[in-house]
Amino acid sequence: MAVLENIQPIRVLHYFEEISKIPHGSGNTKAISDYLVEFAKNHKLEYIQDEYNNIIIKKKASLGYEDSVGVILQGHMDMVCEKDANVDFDFEKDALKLGIDGDYIHANGTTLGGDDGIAVAMSLAILEDDSLKHPPIEVIITVDEEIGLLGANSINCESVKGKRFINIDSEEEGVLWVGCAGGLHSTSLIPIDRVETNGTKVEVVVNGLLGGHSGAEIDKIRNNANIIIGRVLYNLDEVIDYSVINCSGGTKDNVITNEGKLNIVIDEADYSKLEAKLEELTDNLQKEYSNTDENIKIVAYKKESGVFKVLTATSKEKLTFFLRMLPFGVSKMSGVMENLVETSSNIGVLQVYDDVIKAVNSVRSSYCSARDDLASKIEYLTEFLGGEFIKEGVYPAWEYKKDSPLRDIMVRVYKEVYKEDAKTKAIHAGLECGLFFDKISNLDCISLGPNMHDIHTSRERLSISSTKRVYEYLIK
Repeated sequence: MAVLENIQPIRVLHYFEEISKIPHGSGNTKAISDYLVEFAKNHKLEYIQDEYNNIIIKKKASLGYEDSVGVILQGHMDMVCEKDANVDFDFEKDALKLGIDGDYIHANGTTLGGDDGIAVAMSLAILEDDSLKHPPIEVIITVDEEIGLLGANSINCESVKGKRFINIDSEEEGVLWVGCAGGLHSTSLIPIDRVETNGTKVEVVVNGLLGGHSGAEIDKIRNNANIIIGRVLYNLDEVIDYSVINCSGGTKDNVITNEGKLNIVIDEADYSKLEAKLEELTDNLQKEYSNTDENIKIVAYKKESGVFKVLTATSKEKLTFFLRMLPFGVSKMSGVMENLVETSSNIGVLQVYDDVIKAVNSVRSSYCSARDDLASKIEYLTEFLGGEFIKEGVYPAWEYKKDSPLRDIMVRVYKEVYKEDAKTKAIHAGLECGLFFDKISNLDCISLGPNMHDIHTSRERLSISSTKRVYEYLIK
């Protein structure tokens, strides 16, 4: 029996549950793309599936609405794949295990994919509903948004005729998003050397952090496990001699890293000093982040003794210096919109391999110039340490448009439906609107969505009642 059966809005949640059965993590979108093709065929709708698996589905206007301005509904089909450490789940082949807790839909121990499966589900429910009176509708569902807006960057929009563009990739009901940050992904590759040393191996684990979306939640001033590893390295040097085997944290650059590991070699006689220093650092961090990450834990686990290949003193210094000097978090708040982060960066992935330190950062800003300036600081730091800096996935900001007929309509209809005023805001996260704004001339954009919480984490949940209200508003 379907978990979401007979829950309003029935067809939206029906399609949400159907796509939840199909693995659709970033880079693994062929199956869900083919599902959308079959939907279009079954409903006798025109469609385009490109070589990247992006999908465009078109539905002709209702009788009498043929000359109306066309509406584009847009979202992305890929999801972030994160799970709890103790959960046995394969995102490549397993169906999500949905559950309901009060008003919220969640997945058991994994991300839910409400970001952005809800856009797919709402779009399909609208396309199948022949009772609606509507202008020409074009639904654009892209791939690999979560790893750099790759689908929106690659899709060909020459066949798209609509000029009013509704992106369904926001997570706060009552807010109409009217602008977003641009961004890029950077990779720092810093060469290291190794020597052999003997001693006792110790694994240092950093966990208990909330993590979250590196754009939408960077203003929460949450800490990052990779940054804490840098602080551990620096603080331990004050009390003991040690060598580094490796360290790691995170799998996605757009996720604030909530867990990390550091493997070091020490003299066993120094273990009590190490534990005391980590306890002191834990206490300090819990106080410093008492309103955001008060459950930070830094714990040491003594392992085997023997001979290990470790970083040379110079390479260890490179690692420590890089993590201590790397920009992280909010760099500047907006001077135009209140409470909006203008510029930020996040080290979402850290990995020390045999001969190289790899760090992947997400850099965002409302202005391309500020985005590029912050990236140049990371580039300068990387190259100062003898490393290589790779910049990719650059996408433009979607800047606020002073005159927007679509915004005027949606604000007016919101007042009619909700009996209160909608908020219009810009968001410090990468939305695909910026890329489509560049691709389609005279495009008028808005982004909206139902209430979702803790996206990109295993605590992700989607409000049922909010989904119903937002869908009804969208129809109106």
